[in-house]
Amino acid sequence: MLFRDSAAAVAAECHSGALFFRLTEQFVHVHGHKPGLSEVRSWERSIPVLASALNDAGLGQVEMLLEYGLPLNSKRADAVLAGVHPDTGLPSYVVVELKQWSSAEPDDDDPSLCRIDSYSRAVLNPVDQVRGYCEYLVSFNGALADHPYRVNGAAYLHNATEFGVSGLFEAEQDQYGRLFIGARRGEFIDYLRTKLGPESGAAAADELVNGKIGPSKQLMAVAAQEVREREQFVLLGEQKIAYRTVLNAVRRAKQSDQKEIVIVTGGPGTGKSVIALSLLGELYRQGVTALHATGSSSFTTTMRKVAGARKREVKDLFKYFNSFMTADRNSLDVLICDEAHRIRETSANRYTRASNRTGKAQLEELIDAARVPVFLLDEHQVVRPGEMGTVAEIKEVAATKSLPCRVVPLDSQFRCGGSDAYLRWVIRLLGLEPGGPVIWEPDDKMQLTVADSPQEMEAFLDSRRSQDYSARMAAGYCWKWTKKVAPGEVLPADVVIGEWKRPWNVFGDRSVGGAPPAALWATDPAGFGQVGCVYTAQGFEYDWSGVIIGPDLVWRGDRWVTDRSASKDPVFKKSTPDADVDRLIRNTYKVLLTRGMIGTVVYSTDPETREKLRGLANESSIFTSV
Repeated sequence: MLFRDSAAAVAAECHSGALFFRLTEQFVHVHGHKPGLSEVRSWERSIPVLASALNDAGLGQVEMLLEYGLPLNSKRADAVLAGVHPDTGLPSYVVVELKQWSSAEPDDDDPSLCRIDSYSRAVLNPVDQVRGYCEYLVSFNGALADHPYRVNGAAYLHNATEFGVSGLFEAEQDQYGRLFIGARRGEFIDYLRTKLGPESGAAAADELVNGKIGPSKQLMAVAAQEVREREQFVLLGEQKIAYRTVLNAVRRAKQSDQKEIVIVTGGPGTGKSVIALSLLGELYRQGVTALHATGSSSFTTTMRKVAGARKREVKDLFKYFNSFMTADRNSLDVLICDEAHRIRETSANRYTRASNRTGKAQLEELIDAARVPVFLLDEHQVVRPGEMGTVAEIKEVAATKSLPCRVVPLDSQFRCGGSDAYLRWVIRLLGLEPGGPVIWEPDDKMQLTVADSPQEMEAFLDSRRSQDYSARMAAGYCWKWTKKVAPGEVLPADVVIGEWKRPWNVFGDRSVGGAPPAALWATDPAGFGQVGCVYTAQGFEYDWSGVIIGPDLVWRGDRWVTDRSASKDPVFKKSTPDADVDRLIRNTYKVLLTRGMIGTVVYSTDPETREKLRGLANESSIFTSV
C-alpha cells in the first residue's frame, strides 16, 4: 500500500496537502517511476471525499489503507477500510473503489461492462471491479481465507447523480459489490456504519497487512480443475474485460452468423494464459466448439498432461498452431491462440506432405479455422527469427478479409510477485526501453541477488527447494546441446563453467535417467539439476529463478555488447541480420529474467558483466543468505 493511517489523520493530511506529496513519493519508491497526472488528480479529488464520509459517520479511528496492493499482483484497490464490526466486535474490512464519474451507462451487450464518454472502449462496471478485488483478497490473504464474511466491497461514485448512472444499478449487487453515488451520500454513510464501528481499526489493519500470503495459484497446478470443473480463476480488471469481450463476440457471431477477431495483448505475467484457460473452461461447459492452440511444445504437452489426466476429450482441446493447415473454414466456434507472438510465417516444414503445402500463411489458417479467433500475445517475447504474431499483422489480415477486430490491452501483471518495479528494472537493464539501466530499489514483492559462481547460485536455489519452494536454473543458449542420448545413458553435462558442469534439460518427449521430458522440465520437481533454455522456460513460472547470462551478452564500458559467435542457437542463420540477433538475444534474457514469482538469482560468466550487475542489484539491501 502507499499510505496507511486513521480516517481522522488522513483528513488532516488532505487538508494540509501533505498526503499527495507522500503518496507520490511512495509511488516512485514502489514502482520506479512517477505517477501519471490523472492518477494524482484522482487522489486529490477522491481520497478527501472518502475520508470526509468516514469522519461524518463517526468513524475517524477506522484505518484507511490507500492504494492497497493485492498480493502477488500489481493491481491496487483504491482503499481498504479496516475496523471493528459494530455487532460482532471482530475485524471488519470494506474494499472501496472510488470513481469520479458523473455519468455512465451499461454496455448494450453486457451489464457487467459499462461505457463512459472519456473512454473509447467498454470498461468494467465498478461493482464487478470491486467484487473481483474482494474475491481475490479472500483467495490469497491468510487473514481472510477462513473468514470471507469479514470482507465487504463498495463502489462509490461520488460525483454521480441518479440520472447519470441509474443504468449501472442493473448489475448484480452482493456482499462483495455494492454501488453508492454522491447524490445519495447518506446511504453510503449508513452503509459504512453497518460494517465498521467507532473503535480503532489499527489492530484489524495489522492483521490484514500481516496475513500470510498463500501460494500463487500457478497456472499448471490448477489447470485440471479449471477446465474440468466449474471453478474459475479470479479474473481482475482488464482480464475480466478481455474474458467478457470474447464471450460477447461468441454470442454475436452466433446471432449474426459473422466472424470477429479478438486480440489480447500484455507483457509477461499479465494473465493471458489464465484468461485463455478460463475461456476454454467456460466455453467447454457451454458446449461451444473451442480449442486452445500454441506454438510451444512444452506448454501444449503440459496442458494435455495436467488438464487431461482423467479425460481424453480434455487432452484433445490442446493443439499446435500448425494443426489447422487442412481445417475446414469456420469449423470451430472459437480458436484460442495462446502465446500468439510465436506464430510462424507458414505451418509447413520439411515433414509436411506435398498435398498440405498450400502456401497459405499460418496466421490466415488460424483466422479461417474459427468464427471467433482469439489471439493472446506479447510482442516483446519474440525470441526466434520468423516469429511474426503482432497486433499490426493480425489487423492487416483482418482488414483484407473485412473482419472486425477488437484489441484489449492488459496492464496489470501477476508474475514476479506482481512487482511492476522489477519488470521495469529488467526492461531498462536490457535496453528494451530508453534511459539505460537503473539501480534496483528493493520492494516487498520481489527479491534479486547476483551470484559469484554457478555453484553459489545452485546452492541458493537448492536451499529454497528445501523450504518447499519451486526453483529452476536456465541459461542463454551458449553451449552445445547433445540432443540424442542412447537408452540407458545419462544426460551429458553440456553446460560447463569452470569446474561446474550440468546438463541441458532433456531434448524430446521421453525422460532420460530420471530427468523429465522437455515439456515437463518447468513443472516436474525432477527438472531441478538440469539447465533450461528459453524455449523450455517460455510460458512457465516457478518460485525462484536462476539465470545464467552467457558470453552472448556482455557489458563493456557503458553498454551491452551481443556476440553472435558465442551463441549456439541453431535458429540464428548466417542470413539473420546482426540487429535481429541483438534484439532476439536481449528478448531471450528478458524472458528468462521474468520467470520467477518470488525471486531471481543472476550469474554472468563474464567478470565485468557480473560486477556491473552487482552494482545495479544494490545488494547491500537485499536478503542473500543461503
